[in-house]
Amino acid sequence: MRLVSSSLFYGLIAAMLFAAAPLHAQQDPFRWMDFHSAQDRDVVAWVTRSLAVEDWTAIREIGVQYDAALVVTTLRASPQSEPSEDTFTVWSLSLTSHNGTRLIKGANLRLLDWMLLADGAPRELGALYDDCNACAAETFFTAFRYDFSQHMWAARWMRGSQAVPIWSANPAQGAALTQVYALLTEPNGRQLMGTWSHIDHGKLKPEDRLFRYDLDPVSGRERTQLLNGKEAESMKQRLCGAEGAMAGLERGQDSMLCQQTVKPRYERKPVLTPPANNHGQSQPPGARR
Repeated sequence: MRLVSSSLFYGLIAAMLFAAAPLHAQQDPFRWMDFHSAQDRDVVAWVTRSLAVEDWTAIREIGVQYDAALVVTTLRASPQSEPSEDTFTVWSLSLTSHNGTRLIKGANLRLLDWMLLADGAPRELGALYDDCNACAAETFFTAFRYDFSQHMWAARWMRGSQAVPIWSANPAQGAALTQVYALLTEPNGRQLMGTWSHIDHGKLKPEDRLFRYDLDPVSGRERTQLLNGKEAESMKQRLCGAEGAMAGLERGQDSMLCQQTVKPRYERKPVLTPPANNHGQSQPPGARR
């Protein structure tokens, strides 16, 4: 049985009334639709009608900017399944046609805060998600942006169904894996994702893999950089210090690896011992002798 979070009955009626009529393009900034509001009922109905042929159980979120909706649907395998076993799909849906594009699919979606990835560009909505439920999951990071050239939403750093890999619960057999990641802020305000995987093979030399994920400041394209040398050492310090990291987008800073990595800050302590020639006979100014 399919469900819309609220106002399903009214939404379906409205969808039948204007199924062939496109909605007017939204000119306001991004806004999440309120399923209980009459103002947003037409959008809810349009989305419901547009996704009628797709496989979903409930529509959880609808966000609108300009002429496209960012939609989150969930799928429950059966009425007896636990909610924690639901999977999700994020869609970009046109509000001038019924065309929809599947952006990502997975489990345990966490929508986060808006982040600045490029100078002078709109902020983008950060998200984490897993590739499966009740398993040794891989966790991925992405950001959703409105693509002005295509009039649709898009997800960052996608390779097939996977975005930026930031955490794995399935280390290689016979190896100990320590992981650290954080969304870091540069002095100019731009943000980037840094990751560090430290793989201990036992008797063999440990292996470090440090990556930087950001946008090229010239082309604006997504880039992935494997760091080495001084850049890698600098990233280790930044990740473990996590200065300026976005809440919800940092993990591993409490690991023994980070405790051994972060350079202690030396502060000059005040001298509390009296000088060697002090005989305890000094008096404050103005004291009687």
